[in-house]
Amino acid sequence: MIPSVLPTYSRAPLSFETGEGSWLMTADGRRYLDLGAGIAVNALGHANPDLVNALTAQAGKLWHTSNLYEIPNQQALADALVEATFADTVFFTNSGTEAAELAVKMARKHFFEAGQPEKVEIIAFDGSFHGRSSAGIAAAGGDKLTKGFGPLLPGFKHLPFADHDAVAAAITDKTAAIIIEPVQGEGGIRPVPDQCLKGLRDLCDEHGLLLIFDEVQCGVGRTGKLFAHEWAGVTPDIMMVAKGIGGGFPLGAVLATEHAASGMVAGTHGSTYGGNPLACAVGLKVMEIVSDPAFLGEVNRKAGLLRQKLEGLVASHPDVFDSVRGSGLMLGLKCKAVNMDVVNAGYGAKVLVVPAADNVVRLLPPLTISDDEISEAVSRLEKAAGAVENSK
Repeated sequence: MIPSVLPTYSRAPLSFETGEGSWLMTADGRRYLDLGAGIAVNALGHANPDLVNALTAQAGKLWHTSNLYEIPNQQALADALVEATFADTVFFTNSGTEAAELAVKMARKHFFEAGQPEKVEIIAFDGSFHGRSSAGIAAAGGDKLTKGFGPLLPGFKHLPFADHDAVAAAITDKTAAIIIEPVQGEGGIRPVPDQCLKGLRDLCDEHGLLLIFDEVQCGVGRTGKLFAHEWAGVTPDIMMVAKGIGGGFPLGAVLATEHAASGMVAGTHGSTYGGNPLACAVGLKVMEIVSDPAFLGEVNRKAGLLRQKLEGLVASHPDVFDSVRGSGLMLGLKCKAVNMDVVNAGYGAKVLVVPAADNVVRLLPPLTISDDEISEAVSRLEKAAGAVENSK
């Protein structure tokens, strides 16, 4: 008999009643150090008092009006994002998946309105993840996401990761855009080298294409810059944001230049809940905190400390781990053992990590994690690695 919750998740046998900072607590009082942060969502930790105050203050005033009316919080958050980024305009969604849908629509509508309706193809890359909507799975490709869900939305080309020559060769008169995550998350914490992002920007400029960055997982301070593409010194035309921007409250956005968004006029897109007063109140507080250069400086410092300790962990357990990779507080342990064995051993050591492709374990802690918690996290990962070794 099918359970009342549709069984599309393979859940760990754990549930949590409360959270505080980098910690999650079960109903019977067990404390787990959370290095997953809801898959890079709880950027400021669990039950962050600033976010709780922002949410509850707004909840006592107004929850929802719809986008039939002006929403002051939404305008303020859009202004903050425009001021802090390349973008001229913002559309708010509830998730990264919805942001992916709009990014695809926006790119195609841009060329349709420009009198080039043949430009519909979007170049994407192996190992990518752009959500689980029809456009998202078609963009990412791969049997794990697409098997059984055909016919797939047409108009996507899938190329090998980090093969610049293949990208140049794939561009035709039908190409509209290139979509890429500056750091692949689900694909195994694979950063795109700065020179590659610069090369993609150059190709888009040369051929009149739009460059779309998916920063749903790697954005909002995760890599030590407000957005990961800033490390390369390039900007996209369209960017997808979600996860950390709401600090745990459902919120996403598409940021775009005026040029890229030129086809999106009244009636071309909408969202019942997108940009609602509750979400935007929280998003405003997240932006206020995370965009502070001092906060980002601390992220970079802590990222260096964590990476140094993880390198020592790898060296101490060469049969379990191969290497450390990633950027900022978006790190991956490439495993020699089965990555799920490490994840499961982590439960026993009361440390939570997240699996990814390429036999990687993801570490995506709250950006507010303390130095002592970093030391404790690596100590617990040591215990988990020892359990994996002893199980052989």
